[in-house]
Amino acid sequence: MQMPEREDGANSEINILKRRLILSWIFATVIILLMFYERIFGAMLNEKLMTVLFLVLSFPIVFIFGLDTIKSGIKGLVTLYFNMDSLIALGTLTAYITGFFSLFFEIQDYSSVSAMIMAFFITGRYIESVARGKASQEMRKLLELGAKNARVVRNNKEIEIPIEELKVGDIFIVKPGEKISTDGKVVKGISFVDESMISGESMPIEKKVNSLVIGATLNQDGVLYVKATKIGSDTFLAHVISLVEEAQGSKIPIQKAADRVTSVFVPVIIALAVLTFSNWLYFSKDISISIAAAVAVLVIACPCALGLATPTALMVGSGMGAQRGILIRKGEAIQTMKNIKIIAFDKTGTITKGVPEVTDIYSEVVESKLLQIAASLEKFSEHPVAKAIVKRAGNIDYLSASDFKVFRGRGVKGKIRGSEVVIGNRLFMKENKISTVKIEGILNGYESEGKTTMIVALAKKIMGVIAIADTLKEDSIEIIKKLNDMKYKVVMISGDNETTANAIAKKVGITQVVANVLPEEKSKKIEELQRIGMTAYVGDGINDAPAIKQANVGIAIGTGSDIAIESGDIVLVNGSLTGVLKAINLSKATFGKIKQNLFLAFIYNACAIPLAAFGFFHPAIAEAAMALSSVSVVANANLLRRAKI
Repeated sequence: MQMPEREDGANSEINILKRRLILSWIFATVIILLMFYERIFGAMLNEKLMTVLFLVLSFPIVFIFGLDTIKSGIKGLVTLYFNMDSLIALGTLTAYITGFFSLFFEIQDYSSVSAMIMAFFITGRYIESVARGKASQEMRKLLELGAKNARVVRNNKEIEIPIEELKVGDIFIVKPGEKISTDGKVVKGISFVDESMISGESMPIEKKVNSLVIGATLNQDGVLYVKATKIGSDTFLAHVISLVEEAQGSKIPIQKAADRVTSVFVPVIIALAVLTFSNWLYFSKDISISIAAAVAVLVIACPCALGLATPTALMVGSGMGAQRGILIRKGEAIQTMKNIKIIAFDKTGTITKGVPEVTDIYSEVVESKLLQIAASLEKFSEHPVAKAIVKRAGNIDYLSASDFKVFRGRGVKGKIRGSEVVIGNRLFMKENKISTVKIEGILNGYESEGKTTMIVALAKKIMGVIAIADTLKEDSIEIIKKLNDMKYKVVMISGDNETTANAIAKKVGITQVVANVLPEEKSKKIEELQRIGMTAYVGDGINDAPAIKQANVGIAIGTGSDIAIESGDIVLVNGSLTGVLKAINLSKATFGKIKQNLFLAFIYNACAIPLAAFGFFHPAIAEAAMALSSVSVVANANLLRRAKI
């Protein structure tokens, strides 16, 4: 597992750039004060002393804080594989060297210009690194999900061992409220296991002898004896990690297009600078003027504005998004979102709330009495369905109950005021010789909508039916309708059964449904959709992480699991699907501003470079123009705040 190391490396790079930024501007500020020394202090320093001071103060900025850029630029020049660093390196080195020549020849000193160029460039690098965001932490978060210890039976004794010592074939014990240590098969016991952290599905799953369990899932209310079948890198959790890493490595960098432009732009500028120097030397016979014109071309062409065009717009867009509960974690999403044709949604916790709620009540008595009877018994159960019934009952006066018993997978039974109360499914009613013939139509109607039905019977007589389901989020129907109207192809991918999945899809207006999808298959389904068109995926569970990473744009629900959030290119903090529409609008607006910034940067170069070549710009003026172009790009990026998201 190499991901945590990469994460630490990326964070370290940001911190290094920050230190370089601060130190560069400390030295650059001193240089600026020296440049205006006479105006500030009313006295003039010796010209050669000033040159020496500029060389000394510029050295750390250019050759220490900017060393990586210089090395990269020189390598590009030597190998003829040009990059933006090539112009920076050539411009700063040429300007810096004039300082040495000016000590011995009648040549203007531009060494201070070299320091300012590099200081601006380091600033752009730092802003860009922050805008891209720190490397994601999903691998570490996934690893932290697993149990740290296992309680095993050895030599007829229970002992607790580190998870690393667990072997295939060991029998380990999982008590209520504990995480399951690793993947295995139940050999003894019965319980419900919360697998929502893996599957994203809210309903606990019954586990009994021969049932398979997944490491890191949570045992609820029974004791399970489990035989370990997979350990270490073979487990389901490790497999998910592998899928996330694989999908993560397939992302396309946002700067690829800029690099293609650079490969042409840089050599053209270098050739133009050489031509400028040659022409001026030929016609003026003045090497100082010739160097000045050539340096001005290189300096004014230094791509600070180009370097700031993307990150500044990203920073503004990210800030706007944060205020609206939309976190843009990966800049690539801004570039990619405009090409999205398909939006795939997870069901539970994404389109739905992810928590069971009472949706319908059929009662042959007063409804409040039905809820009072049901809640008085269900309050003793920890099952999510029972909690939903108790929540719906509200602040009622509970009746005294006795002889409470749970019948796993079927229902509960107890006595209230001496009368037997039975709450459960059809099978449970049949076992207790209670006829459901009269309510079959009611039951079929609820169940066709994907709802769980709980029949309530008092003294062998049916009182009513309570339907429970994972209900839709308030804005799901509205947002999906808008996406359909915007001609997006909307798909729902769910691990739930077809009946439930289709029922939910029909309610929200989704016509294409992929149901019964195993967690590890979700990313494959996204791959299939990507063959049709650029795909965004919206999910919230750990099982969604590989699909979120595989998608061209991964959108994570912020109320979901940490791993899904850390996998997302975009995170919707409050879990509302309104955020999907806002994220689309924000991405388009931000990318539009990036294009404007790049246009401004290129127009600046197209106008300024010829003027520099014809000698209208002193290198110091060129430097100021370069800074002004950067300011214009930043100012334009801030106009993004006026966009309606």
